[in-house]
Amino acid sequence: MKVNEIAFSCYPVTDMARAREFYEGVPGLKVTMDHEMEGGHWVEFDIGEGTPAIGVAPGMNPSPDGCSVALEVDDFDAAVAELKAANVEFNFGPMETPVCHMAFVRDPDGNSIGIHKRKPGHG
Repeated sequence: MKVNEIAFSCYPVTDMARAREFYEGVPGLKVTMDHEMEGGHWVEFDIGEGTPAIGVAPGMNPSPDGCSVALEVDDFDAAVAELKAANVEFNFGPMETPVCHMAFVRDPDGNSIGIHKRKPGHG
């Protein structure tokens, strides 16, 4: 098996309307696919070569301890300010590492989502 890229990352959610309001409103993601199916609902947001998604389906349960996606932003400080202004709960950070700045927040279901800014030379 040869893996070429990450196809998508999905967050389980309990309330699709509330989750969409968060993902479209706070980080400003644009929906590129919205599919309702028997027993479920799947929404994707394409960002460059990555695709974060949110989904409702039997067996999909939100967890604050699950996987997380970090969204690369142009202006880290402005993104932190926008999140604080929206009263979004910070999980940890903002913090600086040798290669980046990052912070992780919680979506309405408690899932962890990050904002990230690489330092020059670490692209």
